Amino acid sequence: MSTPLLNIVILAAGKGTRMRSSLPKVLHKLAGKSLLQHVIHAARQLQPSKIIVVYGYGGEAVPDAFRQEDIIWVEQKEQLGTGHAVQQALPYLDAEANTLILLGDVPLLNVETCQQLLAKTSHLGLLTVRKSDPTGYGRIVRDAHGNINAIVEHKDSTEAQRRIDEVNTGIMVVNNANLVSWLTNLKNHNAQGEYYLTDIVAMAVADGFAVSSETTVDESSVEGGNSKQDLAGLERVYQLRKATALMQAGVTLSDPFRIDVRGDLEVGRDVEIDVGCIFEGRVTLADGVRIGAYCVIKDTDIGAGTTVAPFTHTDQVRIAAQCRIGPYARLRPGTELADDTHIGNFVELKNAQVDTGSKINHLSYVGDTTVGKQVNIGAGTITCNYDGANKFRTVIEDNVFIGSDTQLIAPVTVGAGATIGAGSTISKDTPAGELTLSRSKQVTVNGWKRPVKIKK
Repeated sequence: MSTPLLNIVILAAGKGTRMRSSLPKVLHKLAGKSLLQHVIHAARQLQPSKIIVVYGYGGEAVPDAFRQEDIIWVEQKEQLGTGHAVQQALPYLDAEANTLILLGDVPLLNVETCQQLLAKTSHLGLLTVRKSDPTGYGRIVRDAHGNINAIVEHKDSTEAQRRIDEVNTGIMVVNNANLVSWLTNLKNHNAQGEYYLTDIVAMAVADGFAVSSETTVDESSVEGGNSKQDLAGLERVYQLRKATALMQAGVTLSDPFRIDVRGDLEVGRDVEIDVGCIFEGRVTLADGVRIGAYCVIKDTDIGAGTTVAPFTHTDQVRIAAQCRIGPYARLRPGTELADDTHIGNFVELKNAQVDTGSKINHLSYVGDTTVGKQVNIGAGTITCNYDGANKFRTVIEDNVFIGSDTQLIAPVTVGAGATIGAGSTISKDTPAGELTLSRSKQVTVNGWKRPVKIKK
Protein backbone atom coordinates (compact mmCIF):
# COMPACT_ATOMS: atom_id res chain seq x y z
CA MET A 1 0.00 0.00 0.00
CA SER A 2 1.49 3.33 -1.04
CA THR A 3 1.86 6.21 1.42
CA PRO A 4 -0.77 8.93 0.81
CA LEU A 5 0.34 12.35 -0.34
CA LEU A 6 0.87 14.64 2.65
CA ASN A 7 -0.16 18.28 3.00
CA ILE A 8 0.74 20.19 6.17
CA VAL A 9 -1.26 23.16 7.45
CA ILE A 10 0.33 25.23 10.21
CA LEU A 11 -1.99 27.49 12.19
CA ALA A 12 -0.10 30.69 12.99
CA ALA A 13 -2.71 33.46 13.07
CA GLY A 14 -2.97 34.08 16.80
CA LYS A 15 -2.06 37.33 18.54
CA GLY A 16 -0.69 35.81 21.71
CA THR A 17 -2.26 38.25 24.17
CA ARG A 18 -0.42 36.76 27.13
CA MET A 19 2.92 37.58 25.51
CA ARG A 20 2.21 41.27 26.23
CA SER A 21 3.95 42.15 22.98
CA SER A 22 3.20 43.75 19.62
CA LEU A 23 5.20 40.96 17.97
CA PRO A 24 3.03 38.10 16.62
CA LYS A 25 3.24 35.13 18.96
CA VAL A 26 4.80 32.75 16.44
CA LEU A 27 7.72 35.14 15.84
CA HIS A 28 8.88 35.07 19.45
CA LYS A 29 12.12 33.15 19.73
CA LEU A 30 13.28 29.95 21.33
CA ALA A 31 16.96 28.98 21.04
CA GLY A 32 17.56 31.84 18.62
CA LYS A 33 14.81 30.84 16.16
CA SER A 34 11.17 31.85 16.01
CA LEU A 35 8.57 29.40 17.27
CA LEU A 36 7.20 29.08 13.74
CA GLN A 37 10.69 28.38 12.36
CA HIS A 38 10.98 25.38 14.68
CA VAL A 39 7.60 24.06 13.51
CA ILE A 40 8.44 24.54 9.83
CA HIS A 41 11.74 22.70 10.36
CA ALA A 42 9.88 19.75 11.89
CA ALA A 43 7.28 19.83 9.11
CA ARG A 44 9.94 19.61 6.41
CA GLN A 45 11.33 16.43 7.98
CA LEU A 46 7.98 14.79 7.25
CA GLN A 47 8.52 15.46 3.52
CA PRO A 48 5.12 16.95 2.67
CA SER A 49 4.14 17.87 -0.88
CA LYS A 50 3.30 21.37 0.37
CA ILE A 51 3.27 23.44 3.54
CA ILE A 52 0.49 25.98 4.05
CA VAL A 53 0.77 28.54 6.86
CA VAL A 54 -2.35 30.37 7.98
CA TYR A 55 -1.37 33.75 9.41
CA GLY A 56 -3.36 36.69 10.72
CA TYR A 57 -2.27 38.93 13.57
CA GLY A 58 0.63 41.17 12.60
CA GLY A 59 -0.30 41.23 8.94
CA GLU A 60 2.62 40.61 6.62
CA ALA A 61 5.19 40.47 9.44
CA VAL A 62 4.90 36.69 9.63
CA PRO A 63 5.31 35.83 5.92
CA ASP A 64 7.95 38.57 5.57
CA ALA A 65 10.11 36.66 8.05
CA PHE A 66 10.10 33.58 5.77
CA ARG A 67 10.22 34.99 2.25
CA GLN A 68 12.87 32.51 1.14
CA GLU A 69 10.88 29.49 2.33
CA ASP A 70 8.83 27.45 -0.14
CA ILE A 71 5.53 27.99 1.67
CA ILE A 72 1.96 28.84 0.72
CA TRP A 73 0.77 31.75 2.86
CA VAL A 74 -2.95 32.18 3.57
CA GLU A 75 -4.33 35.07 5.60
CA GLN A 76 -7.08 34.57 8.18
CA LYS A 77 -8.39 38.14 8.29
CA GLU A 78 -10.80 37.43 11.14
CA GLN A 79 -9.86 35.11 13.99
CA LEU A 80 -13.04 33.04 14.20
CA GLY A 81 -11.54 29.82 15.54
CA THR A 82 -9.33 26.95 14.48
CA GLY A 83 -11.95 25.47 12.15
CA HIS A 84 -12.28 28.80 10.38
CA ALA A 85 -8.47 28.97 10.09
CA VAL A 86 -8.27 25.60 8.33
CA GLN A 87 -11.15 26.63 6.04
CA GLN A 88 -8.86 29.34 4.64
CA ALA A 89 -6.42 26.65 3.50
CA LEU A 90 -8.99 24.46 1.73
CA PRO A 91 -8.43 25.87 -1.80
CA TYR A 92 -4.77 24.84 -1.64
CA LEU A 93 -5.17 21.24 -0.42
CA ASP A 94 -4.71 18.23 -2.72
CA ALA A 95 -7.90 16.19 -3.00
CA GLU A 96 -6.07 12.85 -2.75
CA ALA A 97 -3.86 13.82 0.22
CA ASN A 98 -3.96 13.62 3.99
CA THR A 99 -3.51 16.89 5.85
CA LEU A 100 -1.48 17.13 9.04
CA ILE A 101 -2.54 20.16 11.07
CA LEU A 102 0.17 21.65 13.26
CA LEU A 103 0.32 24.66 15.56
CA GLY A 104 2.78 27.46 14.92
CA ASP A 105 3.47 28.03 18.61
CA VAL A 106 4.44 24.42 19.49
CA PRO A 107 8.20 24.45 18.84
CA LEU A 108 9.36 21.14 20.35
CA LEU A 109 7.20 18.98 18.11
CA ASN A 110 8.42 15.38 17.93
CA VAL A 111 8.72 14.25 14.31
CA GLU A 112 8.68 10.53 15.14
CA THR A 113 5.43 10.92 17.06
CA CYS A 114 3.88 12.62 14.03
CA GLN A 115 5.09 9.78 11.82
CA GLN A 116 3.46 7.25 14.15
CA LEU A 117 0.18 9.18 14.04
CA LEU A 118 0.30 9.37 10.24
CA ALA A 119 0.92 5.62 9.99
CA LYS A 120 -2.17 4.88 12.09
CA THR A 121 -4.60 7.24 10.37
CA SER A 122 -7.03 6.35 7.60
CA HIS A 123 -9.64 9.08 7.95
CA LEU A 124 -8.99 11.11 11.11
CA GLY A 125 -6.25 10.84 13.72
CA LEU A 126 -5.55 12.82 16.88
CA LEU A 127 -2.39 13.40 18.89
CA THR A 128 -3.29 13.37 22.58
CA VAL A 129 -1.51 13.73 25.90
CA ARG A 130 -2.41 13.03 29.52
CA LYS A 131 -2.06 15.95 31.91
CA SER A 132 -2.21 15.99 35.68
CA ASP A 133 -4.02 19.33 35.43
CA PRO A 134 -6.08 19.38 32.22
CA THR A 135 -7.76 22.72 32.96
CA GLY A 136 -8.35 24.72 29.81
CA TYR A 137 -7.81 21.85 27.41
CA GLY A 138 -10.30 20.03 25.20
CA ARG A 139 -11.08 16.61 26.69
CA ILE A 140 -10.89 13.38 24.69
CA VAL A 141 -14.22 11.63 25.23
CA ARG A 142 -14.14 7.86 24.68
CA ASP A 143 -16.85 5.23 24.85
CA ALA A 144 -16.83 2.11 27.02
CA HIS A 145 -14.67 0.33 24.43
CA GLY A 146 -12.04 3.08 24.35
CA ASN A 147 -13.12 4.50 21.00
CA ILE A 148 -12.99 8.28 20.62
CA ASN A 149 -16.43 9.85 20.35
CA ALA A 150 -15.67 13.56 20.52
CA ILE A 151 -13.46 16.36 21.79
CA VAL A 152 -15.23 18.67 24.22
CA GLU A 153 -13.68 22.07 24.91
CA HIS A 154 -13.17 22.92 28.58
CA LYS A 155 -15.71 25.76 28.60
CA ASP A 156 -18.35 23.49 27.09
CA SER A 157 -17.63 20.39 29.20
CA THR A 158 -19.63 18.85 32.02
CA GLU A 159 -18.22 18.20 35.49
CA ALA A 160 -17.72 14.54 34.60
CA GLN A 161 -15.90 15.43 31.39
CA ARG A 162 -13.63 17.84 33.24
CA ARG A 163 -12.28 14.91 35.25
CA ILE A 164 -10.87 13.37 32.05
CA ASP A 165 -7.09 13.77 31.98
CA GLU A 166 -6.54 12.86 28.30
CA VAL A 167 -6.60 16.07 26.31
CA ASN A 168 -6.37 17.31 22.75
CA THR A 169 -3.03 18.74 21.63
CA GLY A 170 -4.51 20.49 18.60
CA ILE A 171 -2.45 18.31 16.26
CA MET A 172 -4.44 16.05 13.96
CA VAL A 173 -4.41 14.26 10.61
CA VAL A 174 -7.44 14.33 8.32
CA ASN A 175 -8.07 12.72 4.95
CA ASN A 176 -8.85 15.57 2.56
CA ALA A 177 -11.76 13.69 0.99
CA ASN A 178 -13.61 14.11 4.29
CA LEU A 179 -12.10 17.35 5.50
CA VAL A 180 -13.92 19.55 2.98
CA SER A 181 -17.42 18.36 3.91
CA TRP A 182 -16.72 18.37 7.65
CA LEU A 183 -15.34 21.91 7.62
CA THR A 184 -18.27 23.09 5.50
CA ASN A 185 -20.70 21.84 8.15
CA LEU A 186 -19.01 23.44 11.16
CA LYS A 187 -21.21 25.55 13.46
CA ASN A 188 -20.24 28.13 16.06
CA HIS A 189 -22.86 27.20 18.66
CA ASN A 190 -20.51 27.19 21.64
CA ALA A 191 -19.40 29.35 24.56
CA GLN A 192 -16.77 31.11 22.45
CA GLY A 193 -18.91 31.66 19.36
CA GLU A 194 -16.08 30.17 17.27
CA TYR A 195 -15.77 27.44 14.65
CA TYR A 196 -13.94 24.66 16.47
CA LEU A 197 -11.83 22.33 14.37
CA THR A 198 -12.32 19.72 17.09
CA ASP A 199 -16.02 19.44 16.18
CA ILE A 200 -15.08 17.38 13.13
CA VAL A 201 -14.33 14.47 15.49
CA ALA A 202 -18.01 14.04 16.32
CA MET A 203 -18.81 14.37 12.60
CA ALA A 204 -16.37 11.58 11.77
CA VAL A 205 -17.95 9.32 14.39
CA ALA A 206 -21.43 10.14 13.06
CA ASP A 207 -20.24 9.19 9.57
CA GLY A 208 -19.12 5.81 10.89
CA PHE A 209 -15.36 6.42 10.79
CA ALA A 210 -13.07 5.22 13.57
CA VAL A 211 -10.90 7.99 15.01
CA SER A 212 -7.28 6.99 15.42
CA SER A 213 -5.03 8.40 18.13
CA GLU A 214 -1.44 8.53 19.29
CA THR A 215 -0.79 9.48 22.90
CA THR A 216 2.57 11.10 23.54
CA VAL A 217 4.39 10.77 26.84
CA ASP A 218 6.58 13.77 25.96
CA GLU A 219 4.41 16.58 27.30
CA SER A 220 6.90 19.30 26.35
CA SER A 221 6.68 18.28 22.69
CA VAL A 222 3.07 19.45 22.53
CA GLU A 223 3.31 22.48 24.82
CA GLY A 224 2.56 25.86 23.30
CA GLY A 225 4.49 29.05 23.91
CA ASN A 226 1.65 31.31 25.04
CA SER A 227 3.50 33.57 27.49
CA LYS A 228 7.01 34.65 28.36
CA GLN A 229 6.93 32.15 31.21
CA ASP A 230 6.03 29.39 28.75
CA LEU A 231 8.92 30.44 26.50
CA ALA A 232 11.37 30.34 29.40
CA GLY A 233 10.22 26.86 30.37
CA LEU A 234 10.44 25.54 26.81
CA GLU A 235 13.88 27.11 26.40
CA ARG A 236 15.20 25.20 29.40
CA VAL A 237 13.73 21.93 28.08
CA TYR A 238 15.30 22.53 24.68
CA GLN A 239 18.70 23.47 26.09
CA LEU A 240 18.84 20.57 28.53
CA ARG A 241 18.09 18.20 25.64
CA LYS A 242 20.91 19.78 23.64
CA ALA A 243 23.25 19.52 26.62
CA THR A 244 22.34 15.86 27.13
CA ALA A 245 23.03 15.10 23.46
CA LEU A 246 26.42 16.84 23.70
CA MET A 247 27.41 14.85 26.77
CA GLN A 248 26.31 11.63 25.07
CA ALA A 249 28.65 12.63 22.21
CA GLY A 250 31.53 12.85 24.71
CA VAL A 251 31.57 16.58 25.50
CA THR A 252 32.48 17.60 29.05
CA LEU A 253 30.08 20.29 30.27
CA SER A 254 30.89 21.99 33.54
CA ASP A 255 27.16 22.50 34.10
CA PRO A 256 24.56 21.18 31.59
CA PHE A 257 22.05 23.70 32.95
CA ARG A 258 24.25 26.63 31.89
CA ILE A 259 24.76 26.33 28.16
CA ASP A 260 22.75 27.81 25.27
CA VAL A 261 22.84 26.35 21.77
CA ARG A 262 21.06 28.62 19.29
CA GLY A 263 21.84 26.84 16.06
CA ASP A 264 23.88 23.80 15.01
CA LEU A 265 26.84 22.78 17.17
CA GLU A 266 29.09 20.00 15.84
CA VAL A 267 31.71 18.57 18.18
CA GLY A 268 34.71 16.27 18.02
CA ARG A 269 36.16 14.10 20.77
CA ASP A 270 37.25 15.36 24.20
CA VAL A 271 35.73 18.81 23.86
CA GLU A 272 35.30 20.79 27.08
CA ILE A 273 32.83 23.65 27.56
CA ASP A 274 32.69 25.75 30.72
CA VAL A 275 29.61 27.50 32.10
CA GLY A 276 27.58 30.27 30.52
CA CYS A 277 28.64 29.76 26.89
CA ILE A 278 26.38 30.65 23.96
CA PHE A 279 26.70 29.01 20.55
CA GLU A 280 24.87 30.68 17.67
CA GLY A 281 24.44 29.76 14.00
CA ARG A 282 26.74 27.02 12.73
CA VAL A 283 29.65 26.19 15.02
CA THR A 284 32.15 23.33 14.81
CA LEU A 285 34.54 22.38 17.60
CA ALA A 286 37.23 19.89 16.60
CA ASP A 287 38.89 17.31 18.87
CA GLY A 288 40.28 18.62 22.13
CA VAL A 289 38.87 22.13 21.90
CA ARG A 290 38.39 23.87 25.24
CA ILE A 291 35.92 26.75 25.59
CA GLY A 292 36.21 28.91 28.71
CA ALA A 293 33.34 30.40 30.67
CA TYR A 294 30.91 32.95 29.21
CA CYS A 295 32.11 32.86 25.62
CA VAL A 296 29.79 33.74 22.72
CA ILE A 297 30.72 31.69 19.64
CA LYS A 298 28.80 32.41 16.42
CA ASP A 299 29.24 30.87 12.95
CA THR A 300 32.77 29.77 13.80
CA ASP A 301 35.00 26.77 13.05
CA ILE A 302 37.59 26.00 15.72
CA GLY A 303 40.45 23.58 15.04
CA ALA A 304 41.78 20.74 17.14
CA GLY A 305 43.49 21.51 20.43
CA THR A 306 42.59 25.19 20.45
CA THR A 307 41.80 26.87 23.77
CA VAL A 308 39.38 29.77 23.95
CA ALA A 309 39.68 31.60 27.27
CA PRO A 310 36.69 33.15 29.09
CA PHE A 311 34.60 36.06 27.81
CA THR A 312 35.74 35.72 24.19
CA HIS A 313 33.37 36.64 21.34
CA THR A 314 33.73 35.28 17.81
CA ASP A 315 31.52 35.90 14.77
CA GLN A 316 32.04 34.38 11.29
CA VAL A 317 35.58 33.26 12.10
CA ARG A 318 37.83 30.34 11.20
CA ILE A 319 40.38 29.28 13.79
CA ALA A 320 42.91 26.53 13.03
CA ALA A 321 44.57 24.04 15.40
CA GLN A 322 46.51 24.62 18.62
CA CYS A 323 45.60 28.30 18.94
CA ARG A 324 45.17 30.29 22.15
CA ILE A 325 42.41 32.88 22.15
CA GLY A 326 41.41 35.34 24.88
CA PRO A 327 40.38 36.05 27.52
CA TYR A 328 38.22 39.00 26.50
CA ALA A 329 39.14 38.74 22.82
CA ARG A 330 36.75 39.79 20.05
CA LEU A 331 37.10 38.17 16.64
CA ARG A 332 34.82 39.74 14.04
CA PRO A 333 33.68 38.58 10.57
CA GLY A 334 36.33 37.67 8.05
CA THR A 335 38.99 36.74 10.58
CA GLU A 336 41.05 33.62 9.86
CA LEU A 337 43.72 32.28 12.19
CA ALA A 338 46.31 29.69 11.12
CA ASP A 339 47.83 27.06 13.44
CA ASP A 340 49.46 28.07 16.73
CA THR A 341 48.37 31.70 16.70
CA HIS A 342 47.88 33.57 19.96
CA ILE A 343 45.23 36.27 20.31
CA GLY A 344 45.19 37.68 23.82
CA ASN A 345 43.20 39.82 26.20
CA PHE A 346 41.26 42.80 24.86
CA VAL A 347 42.42 42.20 21.29
CA GLU A 348 39.95 42.87 18.48
CA LEU A 349 40.39 41.46 14.98
CA LYS A 350 38.22 42.24 11.97
CA ASN A 351 38.72 40.82 8.46
CA ALA A 352 42.26 39.87 9.46
CA GLN A 353 44.24 36.83 8.34
CA VAL A 354 46.91 35.79 10.81
CA ASP A 355 49.44 33.15 9.72
CA THR A 356 51.16 30.37 11.66
CA GLY A 357 52.85 31.13 14.96
CA SER A 358 51.98 34.83 15.11
CA LYS A 359 51.00 36.58 18.34
CA ILE A 360 48.80 39.56 19.16
CA ASN A 361 48.63 39.26 22.90
CA HIS A 362 47.44 42.52 24.44
CA LEU A 363 45.11 45.47 23.92
CA SER A 364 45.31 45.81 20.13
CA TYR A 365 43.01 46.41 17.18
CA VAL A 366 43.98 44.73 13.92
CA GLY A 367 41.49 45.24 11.10
CA ASP A 368 41.66 44.64 7.32
CA THR A 369 45.12 43.19 7.78
CA THR A 370 47.24 40.32 6.48
CA VAL A 371 49.69 39.09 9.11
CA GLY A 372 52.49 36.73 8.08
CA LYS A 373 54.19 33.90 9.97
CA GLN A 374 55.97 34.31 13.31
CA VAL A 375 54.92 37.94 13.74
CA ASN A 376 54.80 39.56 17.17
CA ILE A 377 52.50 42.56 17.57
CA GLY A 378 53.04 44.51 20.77
CA ALA A 379 50.45 45.84 23.20
CA GLY A 380 48.35 48.78 22.12
CA THR A 381 49.03 48.42 18.40
CA ILE A 382 46.36 49.73 16.01
CA THR A 383 45.99 49.29 12.28
CA CYS A 384 44.31 52.51 11.17
CA ASN A 385 42.22 51.08 8.35
CA TYR A 386 39.52 53.74 7.95
CA ASP A 387 39.93 57.31 6.76
CA GLY A 388 36.35 58.30 7.48
CA ALA A 389 35.07 57.27 4.06
CA ASN A 390 37.05 54.25 2.81
CA LYS A 391 38.88 51.28 4.27
CA PHE A 392 42.40 50.25 3.38
CA ARG A 393 44.55 47.19 4.03
CA THR A 394 47.70 46.66 6.05
CA VAL A 395 50.20 43.93 5.18
CA ILE A 396 52.63 42.68 7.83
CA GLU A 397 55.05 40.16 6.33
CA ASP A 398 56.78 37.20 8.02
CA ASN A 399 58.95 37.54 11.14
CA VAL A 400 58.04 41.16 11.84
CA PHE A 401 58.30 42.56 15.38
CA ILE A 402 56.06 45.54 16.12
CA GLY A 403 56.72 47.46 19.33
CA SER A 404 53.99 48.53 21.70
CA ASP A 405 51.74 51.55 21.09
CA THR A 406 52.29 51.58 17.33
CA GLN A 407 49.87 52.94 14.75
CA LEU A 408 50.03 51.51 11.23
CA ILE A 409 48.19 53.87 8.87
CA ALA A 410 46.82 51.89 5.94
CA PRO A 411 47.52 51.27 3.16
CA VAL A 412 50.95 50.24 4.35
CA THR A 413 53.27 47.22 4.14
CA VAL A 414 55.80 46.20 6.78
CA GLY A 415 58.55 44.20 5.10
CA ALA A 416 59.64 40.73 6.21
CA GLY A 417 61.88 40.64 9.26
CA ALA A 418 61.37 44.35 9.99
CA THR A 419 61.20 45.82 13.47
CA ILE A 420 58.98 48.78 14.34
CA GLY A 421 60.05 50.76 17.40
CA ALA A 422 57.53 51.25 20.19
CA GLY A 423 55.42 54.39 20.05
CA SER A 424 55.79 54.82 16.28
CA THR A 425 53.26 56.06 13.75
CA ILE A 426 53.99 54.35 10.44
CA SER A 427 52.41 55.86 7.34
CA LYS A 428 54.84 54.59 4.67
CA ASP A 429 56.02 51.11 3.68
CA THR A 430 58.95 49.94 5.78
CA PRO A 431 61.93 48.00 4.37
CA ALA A 432 62.51 44.35 5.16
CA GLY A 433 64.99 43.48 7.89
CA GLU A 434 65.41 47.05 9.18
CA LEU A 435 64.41 48.95 12.33
CA THR A 436 61.93 51.73 11.58
CA LEU A 437 60.61 54.16 14.13
CA SER A 438 59.05 57.61 14.24
CA ARG A 439 59.26 59.61 17.47
CA SER A 440 59.62 63.30 18.20
CA LYS A 441 62.57 64.44 20.29
CA GLN A 442 62.01 64.07 24.03
CA VAL A 443 62.09 67.39 25.89
CA THR A 444 61.58 68.57 29.44
CA VAL A 445 59.72 71.86 30.07
CA ASN A 446 61.30 73.32 33.17
CA GLY A 447 59.00 75.16 35.56
CA TRP A 448 55.76 73.81 34.10
CA LYS A 449 52.96 73.60 36.63
CA ARG A 450 50.08 71.15 36.53
CA PRO A 451 46.67 72.87 36.27
CA VAL A 452 44.59 73.01 39.45
CA LYS A 453 40.85 73.00 39.81
CA ILE A 454 39.33 76.48 39.88
CA LYS A 455 37.10 77.10 42.89
CA LYS A 456 33.57 78.25 41.97
